Amino acid sequence: MAYVAVVGPGDASPAELESAELIGRGIAQAGDVLVCGGLGGVMAAACRGAMSAGGMTVGILPGSDRSAGNEWLTVAIPTGLGELRNGLVIRAADAVIAVGGAYGTLSEVALALKTGVPVIGLQTWEIEGIEVVESPERAVRAIQRRA
Repeated sequence: MAYVAVVGPGDASPAELESAELIGRGIAQAGDVLVCGGLGGVMAAACRGAMSAGGMTVGILPGSDRSAGNEWLTVAIPTGLGELRNGLVIRAADAVIAVGGAYGTLSEVALALKTGVPVIGLQTWEIEGIEVVESPERAVRAIQRRA
């Protein structure tokens, strides 16, 4: 069983949300644990997908209020660390899938690459070290090879 972080924007596009949900479902179907920042957008969509397939979801929240997490979390961990919690998301993961993204996603990708955590990217930052894939299904398959 691998711990797979799904990272991406809280203000995600419809295409990013759909991709994240499919990725979450695939992670759960593989028997892996989904880790995320616990809020909305890509994080919530991935959790929704994982929960629909009976998977476990862990949200590492930026604030101190456990109830601020999205409704599809199995475990909500409030940190009170704000965006610094991005480092905890990455350190908890065996591999990362980045879907879309702005600067928060970029920081998570950078931390993962710096610490040797494999990063799979779908419509995200094009940076050396990211394995770019063209579909949610390929993202999940790539994780199975790398995690």
